[in-house]
Amino acid sequence: MLNEVLDMLAPRDGASYVDGTFGGGGYASAILEAADCTVLGIDRDPDAIARGQKLVERFAGRLTLVQGEFSAMDQLTQSSDGVVLDLGVSSFQFDQPARGFSFREDGPLDMRMSLSGESAADFVNTTDERTLSLTISRYGEEKNARRIARAIIAARPVTGTAQLAAIVSEAQGPAALRHAIHPATRTFQALRIHVNDELGELERGLDAALNILKPQGRLVVVSFHSLEDRMVKQFLSSRSTSAPRASRHAPASTPSHSAAFQLLTTRPRTPSAEELSSNPRSRSAKLRAGLKLAA
Repeated sequence: MLNEVLDMLAPRDGASYVDGTFGGGGYASAILEAADCTVLGIDRDPDAIARGQKLVERFAGRLTLVQGEFSAMDQLTQSSDGVVLDLGVSSFQFDQPARGFSFREDGPLDMRMSLSGESAADFVNTTDERTLSLTISRYGEEKNARRIARAIIAARPVTGTAQLAAIVSEAQGPAALRHAIHPATRTFQALRIHVNDELGELERGLDAALNILKPQGRLVVVSFHSLEDRMVKQFLSSRSTSAPRASRHAPASTPSHSAAFQLLTTRPRTPSAEELSSNPRSRSAKLRAGLKLAA
């Protein structure tokens, strides 16, 4: 959703921006090409930082890259005119079997964005059935979580993506194969979110963005599943000048936070038909944005 992100961010000369999920550098490059500005790119994946060095050279003095979590952006800069977050797995990570994010090709069951800490294999092979079931249910919104967790425990050790996908598919039963998405998709999503603490990172990152944004600065977030989108929606709406009522018949409630944002998107923006045609992975993307108000 590059065009939509640029439209919401509105890059301008002399401004500074944070790309908190640098990835392949697509957003950072587009921002730097759109205006004579600077960008701080953050990514927890060391491979992304290594790939981005060519862009550092290309945009000499205007692009700075830091390996780390975007939730720490307020420790890396004191102010910014705009923050962009594109959540989830990057195409580079997804397309590398060795990273273990996808079951399209067999690879080690890893899923660590930072290449450090507990892997997905560590988690599924050591946790108890109840914890595994709750993780799959909460983060994958998977109704068959208990059955899947039981099957994984029975098959341990589980070390590869193809092995896990087969276990989950068998646990789901033949009916699941008739659905549009692969039977293991929600389980893989859940494990990835757990291993990388993605929802905790998002919660901390939204607060950090609020801390560093200047008045009239813009926060633009692209999410890819309902848990993330719900968090972004709640964060912006609860801190906006027009927090919605639960019902039109109910009295207006007192916001839990003082107004910090003007909503730039009352409804999420979604990919265009052209983008969906060229990039099917974008089908679940939702963009929300807010304008920081004066303190």
